[in-house]
Amino acid sequence: MSLDKQFYGDLLAVGKGEMLTALTGVEGSAGYVAIERVTGTLNGRKGSFVFQHAGIMSRGDQQLSISVVPTLALSN
Repeated sequence: MSLDKQFYGDLLAVGKGEMLTALTGVEGSAGYVAIERVTGTLNGRKGSFVFQHAGIMSRGDQQLSISVVPTLALSN
């Protein structure tokens, strides 16, 4: 599934990404992973970063982890 989001407030940005989901045979149980690039302005600074999502639902009980993927500045 494609993600297409808009962020408002201190972060003015758009998020675009892809998500994979899978349901199990147990009602209310599923898993998903996603990668999302967010591009915009935060406190006057323009740029982008990447979210990594991982979620599990077990009989309706949800666990969600969203991490910002670290960036590495390369020098010559």
